[in-house]
Amino acid sequence: MKLKLLLLLSLITQFAAAQDIAFAHKMIDTLTSPYFWGRGYIKNGNAKASEFLTEQFKNYGLTPMDGKSFIQPFTYNINTYPGKMDVAINGVQLMPGRDFIVRPDSRGVKGEGNLMQKDSTVFIDRDNRVMVVLEDKLTWSAEQKAVDYTVIEVDKKLQKTRPETIKLDIESKLVNDFKTGNICGVVKGTAKPDSVIVFTAHYDHLGGMGADTYFPGANDNASGVTQVLTMAKYYAAHPQPYTMAFILFSGEEPGLVGSKYFSEHPLIPLKNIRFLINLDLEGTGIDGITVVNATAYPKEFSLLKQVNEQAHYLVKVNSRGKAANSDHYFFSEKGVPAFFMYTLGGIKAYHDIYDVSATLPLTVYENMFKLLIRFNDGLMGKPAEHTTASF
Repeated sequence: MKLKLLLLLSLITQFAAAQDIAFAHKMIDTLTSPYFWGRGYIKNGNAKASEFLTEQFKNYGLTPMDGKSFIQPFTYNINTYPGKMDVAINGVQLMPGRDFIVRPDSRGVKGEGNLMQKDSTVFIDRDNRVMVVLEDKLTWSAEQKAVDYTVIEVDKKLQKTRPETIKLDIESKLVNDFKTGNICGVVKGTAKPDSVIVFTAHYDHLGGMGADTYFPGANDNASGVTQVLTMAKYYAAHPQPYTMAFILFSGEEPGLVGSKYFSEHPLIPLKNIRFLINLDLEGTGIDGITVVNATAYPKEFSLLKQVNEQAHYLVKVNSRGKAANSDHYFFSEKGVPAFFMYTLGGIKAYHDIYDVSATLPLTVYENMFKLLIRFNDGLMGKPAEHTTASF
């Protein structure tokens, strides 16, 4: 009888895990679809993502952090590429995203000219104020300003001949006061509601480069958003002694704008935050995870390591010091204890058109969820037990 019960519990756990993974794949598929156009600055991608994710918070049963609205609005400037994105070198038309990218602070330009070689990787069209740079990997980004020249980065593996001539037609638009917002919800604590554990991830990505090319952003950061949604869904159904808070930031890509804004205009007292866990690049994990701020908070890092060693969730939990590389930064600078966790190994796609849902393995997705649940239990002083939690 005992054996049958154990087998039944094992089957229930396996089914729950399969449901969790199915949810994750579906959510990442959705967030990386053309409808959201890279969750960026053209084709209303960022606003569509914000609306969709707000509905998720509502459906799970979260309440607005300020008691009124899930959205904390703010604005920033952003350089965009909404239209033409035509580049030909030596008479050969190049494909945006695959063959070339435009540096995100470049101005739009239309013209043709000759390229003079400056060194082994840099070629200049002085008349049109255009620079061509041969790169090993095309890694795009986002900028809040525009300069008075244009830089075209070309994949050196695909450029078979020395660049000698260039013809281009690139449309750019500097958008002042781009309207966006952080999405903020809570599940109120049952015993100590003024003690708060916060989960964060950024939902914005790079959007599109031209009218026909967009950057899906599966690992960066549909994966982190999905893990935060997983936590939100679970804790909405299982309220805890502490308040559980969830923030999906916008404006991370152009410089941690949303998290900086929240840290300066907090909707909950920063002193009430027991711990903040920021999740970005959560889609792999074959080599474990790295924890930024581990050396700044050795007690909490020791707890995290202990939980992992007891249950063997991840092959390795690496320690890293302070770094201004994600949305935890402005919180920890204001004295809020915070970790930034990212997964390691697997696919190398990053800030390019190849960061797609279909190739994202979600190697430790379920185990990361369990690790975080048990870590939170430790932060709240609850007994440490192996969790079979599922949302």
